[in-house]
Amino acid sequence: MEDGAKASSILRETGVIVFVNSAAGRGQALSCQKQVQHLFESFQVPAQFVQTKSATELEAFARNAVSQGRRALLAMGGDGTFQALANAAFGAEVLLGVIPVGGGNDFAAALGLPTDPVKSAEAILRGTPRFVDLVRVRTAGGRTRLYIGGGGVGLDAEAARYASGAYRWLPGRLRYIAAALRALVGFQPLEVHVDFLGSDLCPFEAKALLVAVLNSLTYGGGLRLAPDATLDDGALHVVLIEDMGIFGILGLLPRLLGTGELRTPHVKRWQTHKVRLITLKPALFHGDGEILGSTPLEIELVPGAVQVLAPSPH
Repeated sequence: MEDGAKASSILRETGVIVFVNSAAGRGQALSCQKQVQHLFESFQVPAQFVQTKSATELEAFARNAVSQGRRALLAMGGDGTFQALANAAFGAEVLLGVIPVGGGNDFAAALGLPTDPVKSAEAILRGTPRFVDLVRVRTAGGRTRLYIGGGGVGLDAEAARYASGAYRWLPGRLRYIAAALRALVGFQPLEVHVDFLGSDLCPFEAKALLVAVLNSLTYGGGLRLAPDATLDDGALHVVLIEDMGIFGILGLLPRLLGTGELRTPHVKRWQTHKVRLITLKPALFHGDGEILGSTPLEIELVPGAVQVLAPSPH
């Protein structure tokens, strides 16, 4: 499976399993499945569609498919769904893809995929494979997990809890904004220590609203926290927002939703390959909106970790 080869010709040879996360996007995956199936048929790509009830079940099915020698696996879902697929397939020679039907879809956006699932599936079928980086986190309990786009501690982790819980019914970006505003209520800044392992960067300590570690330029449904990031730049993008009060955060939101330029001394940004986060009190960490564990933790970049189908460059 070489870079530059057309996706449709590769998939015709190998066949593909499309795992459908029925819980993603408030059931949107199921509603557009038939259209996507017809599209694969029109491209003469043999495709088996497997419905799953959750990202966890999808990951188990995908691991079984990899063990049986299947070499092309797609997921219909959001960032958390593709995270499950990437963890199942990591280390194997497998071609992956995502048809975005989740709440945030930041990874799919970073790949350049359209927001419409059917158009996204067509872009994949007309696209080419490319290698992308992933991020590996080891949390306080010793759990090791890969995530694909953005993760962090503090306000964003609390927002992730609300986004996957009480605010799950809201669509896309609105869900994450509402969840972040709810998380602000009564939130206490973290006393955090950041070590840049294997780097000349100086350690940093602060009272922080959040510390994010990203592979993609956005997370949370389009918040442009790391505007210089790309999925294959070989760097972790670390962003720390110091305690600046509720009105300070509200003032940042329009720029986070726009260019991502934050001209304030309260926002610190670094690029590195490995980082350790220590908080005075244990704090939850999320990756792609999924709670993965708590601090202290170490995070490192895994360059060229998986090969994914993406739109062909123009």
